[in-house]
Amino acid sequence: MSGDENAVGTTPADTDPVGQMLRVLDLADSRARTTEDIFLGASHPMPGGRIFGGQVLGQAIIAAERTTDDDRVPHSMHGYFLRPGDSARGLTLSVDRIHDGRSFSTRRTQAYQDGVPIFSMIASFEHETPGLAHQAQMPTGIADPDEIVAAAEGSHPLSSRLLADSPIEVLHAEGPLYRSAPEPHVARQHVWVRTRRRIGDDPALHRAVLAYLSDLTIQESVLRAHGVPWALPGLKVASLDHAMWWHRPARVDEWLLYAQESPSAGGGRGLSTGRIFTRDGVLVASVAQEIMVRAAGAH
Repeated sequence: MSGDENAVGTTPADTDPVGQMLRVLDLADSRARTTEDIFLGASHPMPGGRIFGGQVLGQAIIAAERTTDDDRVPHSMHGYFLRPGDSARGLTLSVDRIHDGRSFSTRRTQAYQDGVPIFSMIASFEHETPGLAHQAQMPTGIADPDEIVAAAEGSHPLSSRLLADSPIEVLHAEGPLYRSAPEPHVARQHVWVRTRRRIGDDPALHRAVLAYLSDLTIQESVLRAHGVPWALPGLKVASLDHAMWWHRPARVDEWLLYAQESPSAGGGRGLSTGRIFTRDGVLVASVAQEIMVRAAGAH
């Protein structure tokens, strides 16, 4: 499958990073030229040349949701990052309608460049009905975002542009992991996140942006456990897979607490899990991701 991703390419330079993100998530529908569910997406320009994983997560769930009935919303997704994508080019997304039942629909989305899959996802959608309900409690004793000085975050040592142009505000309650790894070296951290401005009221867009930002910082509980900052010479990190469960609606343009921890690392891989809460303690999503990590000299 080749698609027309070359024609889509990257989004133009923009002084509004949120606007750029929204354009990336606004897929072009090419079904008028085919009987298949095919969509075209642009890419964020990225300093390292690789597509940001959160971009593909958001695009994949939007593509899948466009093929479901309006009363069905995503509740889970499981995806694999198969190859690094080229951020200088767009991509083609193909959706397979695997199943449509009375309550649930299942979709498979694959993202391609040059006819080769770079990401594969299966997502489930539900016509929601009332039922049993409970949730984990939000962690306590975490500094409020208003108490964290944004300037203290500094700039990412690998590229000052990476954070400066990010559509997502990120505040580390335990201090950033960019240049150094502050004590204590434990396998958990808490990060406040939100978009840099309002993005409207479309629930589908908020769900997609939640997937987008779920790929930010989730790897860091593995690194923090071993005192490894992003600036460590020779550090190599790559996301292998990503799973997400949407529990309840949330606005991504309001502060959300992303509580992250790593239950295990070994064999050159590390597992991170995360829970995302609203500021007033409502659990809105759970996340899991395994990464490949190579850090010479780290223990």
